[in-house]
Parts: sequence; C-alpha cells; structure tokens
Amino acid sequence: MSNYSDFAFYYDSLTRNVDYKKRAAYFDMLIKKYCTTGGKYLADLACGTGSLSEEFFKLGYDVLGIDYSEEMLNEALEKKYDGGFDIQYICQDMTSFELYGNADIIICALDSINHLNSPEDIRKTIERAFLFTEPGGVFIFDANTVYKHKNILADNAFVFENDRVFCTWQNSYSEENNRVDISLDFFEKNDNGKYDRYSEDFSEIALETAVMDKYLTDAGFIIEAHFDEDSTDPVKEDSQRIIYVAKKPAKS
Repeated sequence: MSNYSDFAFYYDSLTRNVDYKKRAAYFDMLIKKYCTTGGKYLADLACGTGSLSEEFFKLGYDVLGIDYSEEMLNEALEKKYDGGFDIQYICQDMTSFELYGNADIIICALDSINHLNSPEDIRKTIERAFLFTEPGGVFIFDANTVYKHKNILADNAFVFENDRVFCTWQNSYSEENNRVDISLDFFEKNDNGKYDRYSEDFSEIALETAVMDKYLTDAGFIIEAHFDEDSTDPVKEDSQRIIYVAKKPAKS
C-alpha cells in the first residue's frame, strides 16, 4: 500500500464533495438496525484524515481511528486538536491490526478496502475484523465494484481544481484482479507565482461480490445485507459501490 505522503496533504481539499455528516448518519442507521451489542466502541479502519471519525464522535461513538499512513494520521491529529475531538488514532496496517479488546462496530469506508494490494490482503483484513468484533457486533464496509473499475475508472483521466491545488488523475486498467493503477499529479502555486509539482501513485483492486461474501462467511461472519451505495436499495448490475453489512454471531 502507498503511504499517501503527498495525497494526505491535499486529501481534504480534494474531497470537499464528500458529505461526511450524511455518510456517518447512514452508517449510524445501519449500526442501530444490525448491531446488538449495546455498545458504542467503533473502530474506523483506514480513517485517513479523520473526517468520518469526527462525525462518528459527534454521534456519540467512542472512536478509534486506524490508518497505515503516518501522513494521513498527522492531518487527523491536527484536526483533532483544533476541534477538541476525543478520538484515539493509531498507525497500523489493516491486514494485521490489533485492538485492546473488541469493537462493537468496525467501519471501513470510502472504498478503502479496494486499496489493499491483493485479494489475500482483503481476506486477511476481514479475518482481523472478525477477530476484533464483539459477538453481536458488525463489520460494515463499502467497496468499489468490478463494474466501476471496468467501466467508470477504466483507462480514463480526470481533472480536479480548487482554490488550493490543480490535480490530474490518470487511470490504467488491468483485468488482473480488476486492478486500476492510479497516477495523481498535484500542482500548487508557490509564492513566486510558479507551480510546484508533487506526484502520488497507488492501485485499487475490485472483487466480485461472491468472492467478498466467501471471505466474510469463511471468517465466521453472517452476511446481513448488501446495499447499493449509501441507500437501502438492492445492488444493481451497474452499481458502482456496494455496502456490505456483516455481523459476528452472538454467543449462545
């Protein structure tokens, strides 16, 4: 996985279109429906700069943010101290993370699971999530679909611009694990009126739903639901992102 060193610096300005409050409210609805532990301990896997973690904290959850990138976590910590958020952040790899006790809820949002290097890494992450989920608790995550990788991201290029940075985004699609290699170039105007350029490269892979489901059930989860992105609608052939709701069986 990439450390997202340059991406971390620009991430918040490039994701202003993401309504984190609405996204947290959506997950909160799913948690209330499916989680039966009665607890509020929530682990936010691949929390990035902490924007979603902060919204969960505002909703009353006891939040632990986990991310592989120190640079992302540095941004999260700055926001934590500026906003007075009582959130703990730790730097760990999703495929081998450890918690001190089980979480009632584990969340992995914004296609973060697609950023893992291989299907095996996705399987390992799901197994870790099962290990550290409280019986009756839930693991909820979203994932980009094979359809999105083949037809939307594909070999396309995108341009983003705001008052802080100009960004070009170039994709290269491979059928191997439906992988999209992504190259980002950031151009930021400096005090001399010239532009400084920074680059970031990473990849995303996409799995068929049946494969993801097998990893979940093999780990011990019960699959409660699949939803089309940020809704309670069924998944469609052209769904670009699927919400997976998996539950750890309660002790008998």
